[in-house]
Amino acid sequence: MFDLDFPLSIAPMMEWTDRHYRFLMRKITQKTILYTEMVTAEAILRGNQEKLLGKSEDGPCVLQLGGDSPEKILQAARIGAEFCYDALNLNVGCPSERVQNGSFGACLMKEPNLVAELMLAMAEGSKLPVSVKHRIGVNGLESYDDLSKFVQIVHERGKTNHFIVHARIAILEGLSPSENRNIPPLRYDDVHRLKKDFPHLKIEINGGIKDLNDAIFQIDSGIDAVMIGRAAYENPMIFRFADSIFTNQGINSDLEKKNSINIMNPESFNWDKLNEEIEMYLSDWVAQGGRIHTVLRHALGFFYGQKGGRIFRRYLSENMHKSPSDIRLFKNAIASSGVLD
Repeated sequence: MFDLDFPLSIAPMMEWTDRHYRFLMRKITQKTILYTEMVTAEAILRGNQEKLLGKSEDGPCVLQLGGDSPEKILQAARIGAEFCYDALNLNVGCPSERVQNGSFGACLMKEPNLVAELMLAMAEGSKLPVSVKHRIGVNGLESYDDLSKFVQIVHERGKTNHFIVHARIAILEGLSPSENRNIPPLRYDDVHRLKKDFPHLKIEINGGIKDLNDAIFQIDSGIDAVMIGRAAYENPMIFRFADSIFTNQGINSDLEKKNSINIMNPESFNWDKLNEEIEMYLSDWVAQGGRIHTVLRHALGFFYGQKGGRIFRRYLSENMHKSPSDIRLFKNAIASSGVLD
């Protein structure tokens, strides 16, 4: 079990936060809490559990489950705990049509009593800390009072103390998941109010957080923790000073040191060590029959916004499929792009 009190996490993202992405991120930050992609209880019970749940990284990691059956969630939670996750999380925020057709995700916000049952089942099955990730509402249930009622029921009846709140409503008809991440306006004030009204609960904010400065602002505003989503994938190196800026109590009080860090300087990172670790990982993966594209596609944003970053990205993109077993490709991309020159 790893420490789950660190106030920064990376959101579960379908097709993105797989074991390979988490391996790479763990080389950048050892303390940030990582999440799996959502895995449905049904898939765990019927599918290849090692493929779905196997881990390649150390450090704090949370398994996110999806489902609407307390019995299946309990069984899936029990299995998930066997794969050494540190905590479990229930998805009550995904608005996709496919997830809605399964009667889970964001549409569960309409059924807080069922969510409470699911949380109890997840805790009973895993014997691990549990949390719920949800929106501030769905169309038809959009007010702060609706949000407050949801949290109160899930807390009191589901014995849940950790709420990860995406500060947008989910529109369940007419918008794609991508549009649901951008079109509904952010309502950070509702999440801040939630923390004031439920000071005994751990309230973690998500949605529209672009960098560590945004995270610092939220924690300074009284929020317990911050979850970063798309920015963590598009520009993963924003996390390389997370372990020194944040502590389990919030923000590192040594602000002078914090402000002196050049977060955008790629030379301030041990790239030689990372090259070696990636080559070792790719060697093992290729030996298992894997293709390097499945790993290195997650590294395309490593030099986001840097001089030579586009050349690095293009080199990787053009060669990952041409050389599917070249374990030195990441190192060669850095050299060819001149991004560290």
